[in-house]
Amino acid sequence: MYIRNGELVTISSIRTYLHTMGDFRKSLQFRIFIFFILGGMIPLFILKYGMLYSHQEQMLDRHSAMIRNQCTQISADLIDTGYLEGEKSEIVDVELAQLARLYDGRVLVVDKNFCIVKDTYGIEEGRFLVSDAAIDCFSGINTTFYRNETAEIMLPVIEEDTNEVQGIMVISFPTSDIQTSAKMLNQNVQILQWSVIALIILFAFYMSRMLVKPFRKVTKFLEESSTSVEDESISLPDYTETRLLTDAYNKMMARMKELDDSRQEFVSNVSHELKTPITSMKVLADSLLMQPEAPIELYQEFMKDMSEEIDRENKIINDLLSLVKMDKKSGDIHIQPTNINELLELILKRLRPIADKRNIDLVMETFRPVTAEVDEMKLTLALSNLVENAIKYNKEEGWVHISLNVDHKYFYVKIEDSGIGIPEEAQEHIFERFYRVDKSHSREIGGTGLGLAITRNAILMHRGAIKVYSKEGEGTTFTVRVPLNYVE
Repeated sequence: MYIRNGELVTISSIRTYLHTMGDFRKSLQFRIFIFFILGGMIPLFILKYGMLYSHQEQMLDRHSAMIRNQCTQISADLIDTGYLEGEKSEIVDVELAQLARLYDGRVLVVDKNFCIVKDTYGIEEGRFLVSDAAIDCFSGINTTFYRNETAEIMLPVIEEDTNEVQGIMVISFPTSDIQTSAKMLNQNVQILQWSVIALIILFAFYMSRMLVKPFRKVTKFLEESSTSVEDESISLPDYTETRLLTDAYNKMMARMKELDDSRQEFVSNVSHELKTPITSMKVLADSLLMQPEAPIELYQEFMKDMSEEIDRENKIINDLLSLVKMDKKSGDIHIQPTNINELLELILKRLRPIADKRNIDLVMETFRPVTAEVDEMKLTLALSNLVENAIKYNKEEGWVHISLNVDHKYFYVKIEDSGIGIPEEAQEHIFERFYRVDKSHSREIGGTGLGLAITRNAILMHRGAIKVYSKEGEGTTFTVRVPLNYVE
């Protein structure tokens, strides 16, 4: 810890501050803020340097144009006076001196032999000027180039009658005044630039706060909302994104409400199903206790009923345990190559005695051998439930037909029966836990209402699908599709 402005500052407070700043840098507001700043400053800097460069180029071009215009008359005097042939002319000397003095520069006159016949500095006369630029100029090309802080213009002296180049003029002048003007402009532009940057920062901060304001509303609503699943909804149509976000939240809450209702219903059903056999046994036991002199036959009858209720309780518990196992992650599934033909034959062998008791014809039809990657125990449980239901909910002397087929990707099991069928309004609910189409009939044959839920979960664990087709009073058909190769 240390003292700052008379206040005690701890390391934890510093860490909290740095963490807050780190969160801000990751926030949408910060990114919008940076976007606006970059979006405003980049064009500003480009415009600034474009203006300065354009200003400097325009100043140089203006000076060059003025010099060329003034050299036009001097070129005519050079031809008329024979200055390039060595003739002296005070008028031409004065004009050349005035031109050099006007631009604080230097003027050279070169004849067709590349000999310097006039130098306003008086130090190069009689020497030769040979360069690529001079050669180009004798070809009639105007040349302008810059060296450090000096500009140099090279112009051909052309005789109007013959249109031939008789010599060249070289004018060099300093660009310090142009650069001074550019610096003054740069200073003025910088003042304007920093003013605009300040406005851009303020505008970016304001817009970033305004644009994320709806998201703050969403956050505030979620923080203030209760943790329980209630019929609360939120609507923020400010932006398409916030509308989509709130719609997704409302759908999630509706789904959570549905899941919560389903959980409560499931708990209620489990409690009821487990309590029913216990209640029956309690009634039977109390009846026996109230009749101490009851005959042995009554004792035997009641004990048999109690044994059946215990078996029923045990079946419900086993089905619940199976369902819990099905609800676990797919990591609990044990996949191995399995002969599906043999698996179905084993299932029918176990269930055939039940079918024979009701004179139900049990037939299996296979079109080709099938080997697939499945969890043998879970798939056996799923298909056994379907075949057993087809037998239990069938008519006396009915039939159950099981067929097995395969293509390049899936194998298909179809289980058809001639049973009582399922009403159309009940078909979408039959895979729900503890759902029964006919509760009295289900209890009579020992159903728990969990078999089809277990079957559906087992098929889904194999990345498969199950469908039902039924007509009340005419029978039911279940079709199961399972991939030949299991995919994690």
